[in-house]
Amino acid sequence: MVEKAIGSSSLVEVIDRILDKGVVLDTWVRVSLVGIEILAIEARVVIASVETYLKYAEAIGLTATAA
Repeated sequence: MVEKAIGSSSLVEVIDRILDKGVVLDTWVRVSLVGIEILAIEARVVIASVETYLKYAEAIGLTATAA
C-alpha cells in the first residue's frame, strides 16, 4: 500500500505554484579556443502565467513591450 506523504504535492499543485510565482532560468555560455571567443549564447526563459508576468513586468518597466 502506497500512502501520500503529508509534505508532498501533486503535479497540479506544483504547476499552479510555478505559474503563480514564476520561474526564471538564466543561462550564459561562452566557448573560446586559444583565447578567441567562438560562440556566445545567452538565454533567459521565463515560465509564468500572463497575469504574473505582467505584474512583474510593470514593476520593472517592461509593460510597453509586454502590452
